[in-house]
Amino acid sequence: MYAYIKGTLEEITEDNIVVEAGNIGYNVKVSTTTTELLPGIGSEVKIYTYTLVREDTFSLYGFLTRDDLEIFKKLITVNGIGPKGGLAILSVMNADALRFAIMAGDAKSIAKAPGVGNKTAERVILDLRDKISLEDTLQGFGSSSENAGSVVTGGAGTDNVMKKEAIEALVALGYSASDATSAVKKVEMSADMTVEGILKAALKYMF
Repeated sequence: MYAYIKGTLEEITEDNIVVEAGNIGYNVKVSTTTTELLPGIGSEVKIYTYTLVREDTFSLYGFLTRDDLEIFKKLITVNGIGPKGGLAILSVMNADALRFAIMAGDAKSIAKAPGVGNKTAERVILDLRDKISLEDTLQGFGSSSENAGSVVTGGAGTDNVMKKEAIEALVALGYSASDATSAVKKVEMSADMTVEGILKAALKYMF
């Protein structure tokens, strides 16, 4: 029903915000990750929304990016993951980390979400693996702010492949897909960067 709400941020609680737009205050349910990224009270915000309408409820779920909204919509198609479960998962990992966890079969990281057990996490992986592409998983890397000025031999495609290999290596070493993805995204790329170089640099962010 609503594509997004743009207005003044009036209130922030742990899992809900109030955005005033057109003299109407909208209650919007959000993840804790979203609340941590919000500007201060009184700031203008643009919140992408998912509308849930049932006999006994009319609720709005909000996200700072279309990417988060789209992954949320995929999550709630999984049996046993309703809107509450979708927000819980996005409260412990961002969209990029979730995609990689799904592709890597990392149920342990997904199961860290409150109310989401191992069986449910495995169902998320089973149901969504075919709906998540490598390009989607790595889409945040090529445009990340820390890499904006770097030149990478072979282009962004080669860059993304090397990062994927570095993440897989960290997961093989026992780190979670979520932590591995977060660390690799912090690595500043250079023209002569190798997978081993990315791995060594990423390990500095694991402690």
